Amino acid sequence: MYKILITDKLAREGIDLINSTDGFEAVVKTGIPEDELASIIGDFDGLIIRSGTKVTARVMEKPGKLKGVARAGVGVDNIDIPAATKKGVLVMNTPGGNTLSAAEHTMALMLALSRSVVPACNSLKQGAWDRKKYMGNQLNNKILGVIGLGRIGMAVVKMAIGFNMKVIGYDPFAAPKEAEELGITVTEDLQRIFREADFITLHVPRNEQTLNMISAEQLKMMKPTCRIINVARGGIVNENDLYEAIKKGTISGAALDVFTKEPPDNIGFQEIPNCLVTPHLGASTEEAQTEVAVEAAQILCDAIKGGPIKNALNAPAVGAGAPPIVTNYAELARRIGTIISTLAPGHIKAVQVEYRGEIADKEITAVTTSFSIGLLQPHFDMPINMVNVGLMAKERGISIDEIKNADVKDVVSSFTARVETDQVKRSVRGTVFAHGLLRIIEIDGFNVEVTPEGTLLVIFNDDKPGVIGSVGTVCGKYGINISTMGVGQKLGEGKAVLAVSLDKTPDKAAVQAITQLDFVNELYVCKLS
Repeated sequence: MYKILITDKLAREGIDLINSTDGFEAVVKTGIPEDELASIIGDFDGLIIRSGTKVTARVMEKPGKLKGVARAGVGVDNIDIPAATKKGVLVMNTPGGNTLSAAEHTMALMLALSRSVVPACNSLKQGAWDRKKYMGNQLNNKILGVIGLGRIGMAVVKMAIGFNMKVIGYDPFAAPKEAEELGITVTEDLQRIFREADFITLHVPRNEQTLNMISAEQLKMMKPTCRIINVARGGIVNENDLYEAIKKGTISGAALDVFTKEPPDNIGFQEIPNCLVTPHLGASTEEAQTEVAVEAAQILCDAIKGGPIKNALNAPAVGAGAPPIVTNYAELARRIGTIISTLAPGHIKAVQVEYRGEIADKEITAVTTSFSIGLLQPHFDMPINMVNVGLMAKERGISIDEIKNADVKDVVSSFTARVETDQVKRSVRGTVFAHGLLRIIEIDGFNVEVTPEGTLLVIFNDDKPGVIGSVGTVCGKYGINISTMGVGQKLGEGKAVLAVSLDKTPDKAAVQAITQLDFVNELYVCKLS
């Protein structure tokens, strides 16, 4: 009998599914402390949690017969995935279960803002009857700017079209092909949305690229009648700047379901009647909770029985039986994917990978998959792996062209990735030397040799004396050790590339100090571990 432990409140339908599955039993123990969970976890084949339970390294110390952990929801911040992976425990989530609920909540907030529902309700309850004060606006024929065209963003679009809204869509990574088919005006200019939209709704993950995506500078670009809705992640909108903009009349209002810190410390919204707030209710519907409970139960039972694995967050990119050359090139490709994702900002237009030499004669599917993981991961706040990377790429309309050429060029084997976005064209080439030594040997046609590990600093610069010394001096000033360094130049062009692997990630002050060196044209910080 397989036993599945449930440690957070779960919809009855999920529990019933487990108990009705042949050979499975659900055991519900909610609210148990970490030490108790760590002591009993090894007696169970599976674990289902929501946001309350913390699956820490301590819990994973002695997993016993535990095969998998399923999160009934999207976020997995409460699971130590590296610790689970180290112990061979599968981690899964249910990313699609709350899509409609989050989209509907977005529309509910948009409607409430446009019709002043909350302040009008409060006013009437206090005995007033002021119809003129709460004159509203229709959604019909208004311009909706949708930032982020993933599952939830696209669901919002479909609902907004039902209100006869005109939609301008932007995605910082890549827009799905379905977007234009729905009549969305897809733009690669984010500022266009800031300038033109009557309503702006956000559906992007919180990461380095999206943190404070909307702050004072962007708010000043907007119409005074613009309203912002954020049901995505806290921190994407700078809350202090937003409150100031609403108070000054820079924009008309905002609705927030998520906050930088939850519960929020900043309670400035209490002073602003046209700032509508809810306590992270995007997925809080009975239907969504039922759906994620059933999905979590189903995918966990399937995995435990040895059936298909769905929504896995820590599946390896390469099978254990792969030959060493494939394993090594898969790791190289993943790192190159991360590097080129950093070097090529903007909306992806085309992706191509080229295998040359000995590696071209091997089965390279796992290598391309590993590259895809590296390319996509910086743009998502959930782990990307071999199980979900194909779906994530397909949803964004990204395809990868493969070229195989067995002819040797200048090294026995090499892997090259080329990415074109609406802003740049980039290429990165690497090879694997003896004993699995990974090397980057070319960036945008510049011959370099640097180890892709730790943090890689890539500088496109003017070709002039003193570059290496100046960068080294700044790194030394900020206590940063240089592991390896590669310099590439093209004679007669006056341009060069400096690639430096560092033992730690430089802070903002160090990056600014290097950027201000007079020979620096572009600087990128690529985090590889």
